[in-house]
Amino acid sequence: MLDSILKKALEKKASDIHLKVGVRPVLRTSRGLEVLEEFPPLDVELFEVFLQEVIGKHAKKREQLENEGQVDISYSIPKLSRFRVNVYKQRGTYGMAIRVIPYDIPDFKRLNLPPVMLQTALKHSAGLILVTGPTGSGKSTTIASIINEINKRFRKVIITIEDPIEYLFKDLMSFIVQREVGWDTESFYLGLKSALREDPDIIFVGEIRDMETAKTALHAAETGHLVFSTLHTLDAVETINRFVGMFSLEHRDQVRQMLASTLLAVYSQRLIPRKDGSGKIPVVETMIMTQTIREAILENRLQDIPELIEKGKSVYGSQTFDQHLEELYKQGYIDLETALLYARRPADLELRLKGIVDKDESIITGEGEYIT
Repeated sequence: MLDSILKKALEKKASDIHLKVGVRPVLRTSRGLEVLEEFPPLDVELFEVFLQEVIGKHAKKREQLENEGQVDISYSIPKLSRFRVNVYKQRGTYGMAIRVIPYDIPDFKRLNLPPVMLQTALKHSAGLILVTGPTGSGKSTTIASIINEINKRFRKVIITIEDPIEYLFKDLMSFIVQREVGWDTESFYLGLKSALREDPDIIFVGEIRDMETAKTALHAAETGHLVFSTLHTLDAVETINRFVGMFSLEHRDQVRQMLASTLLAVYSQRLIPRKDGSGKIPVVETMIMTQTIREAILENRLQDIPELIEKGKSVYGSQTFDQHLEELYKQGYIDLETALLYARRPADLELRLKGIVDKDESIITGEGEYIT
């Protein structure tokens, strides 16, 4: 029955599936939440069958679920789609939140992302690129699309450490190794540490969660590797604060120096509703490292960074959230209400948009909804 539910979700172009004991399956589509009335409420026995299908003989994942109350794992229906599954305890039973992950990695140009995000990755062979945002903001899709563009163009050894593995890469020009935390390696830190001995050109660390991983990522970037990773932060300033804050006070000046010398860019993104209701579109703050931003990090003047990002748009391709919202509004992707709702400084944005009349232009739909 689990595969039947997931197939129905794919038919309805759902992005997420929610399951818990006692209720019918619920989908999240572009129209909102939808109950699958054709399926019965799930009982405890049936949910245990679902757990066996998802976790199977993966003893460590089952142990993590019992001890921690939640676990992430990947699941697939062969030749159809992959899924990222979060299993969690709730009210003495279990629930699942399942995210749809297509087998095919989206082309970067289809994602409506700022071109500078790909240009930076293609231009540099060493350094650190951080993609940030809340859960479900598209970080995995962004990084997968960038890595796959590299895969199409260059002969590189690429190692990914993920929890769980989401997109499956096929070797094109590059040689790609994908390792899953809890199955192929014990942690992001140990996987990253091991990767440095495996002749990589590029490393993707699914998330920087602790000081050891952060320190090793900096070391990898310093020693000639291009490193991608993610953090659950909302903008560049919070990202730098969070990264440096992982270290003890006596080491933070040294970390700022290392970060200033290795950081190439911070991309902070969210997904917001399209004007035509067909799905979502990413809005991205792009901080491209410049000498003035490097000096601001070294001198701990992070409050100056938003203004430096804003001023660098025409020269470096950097932009604030509000600058991107303004651009998306002018292009007809989003309406005024959405632009102001997500703006960091809505009053200022409204003043800039004053005089721009929405003339019911033809709706821009793009080529599909941004997934994951």
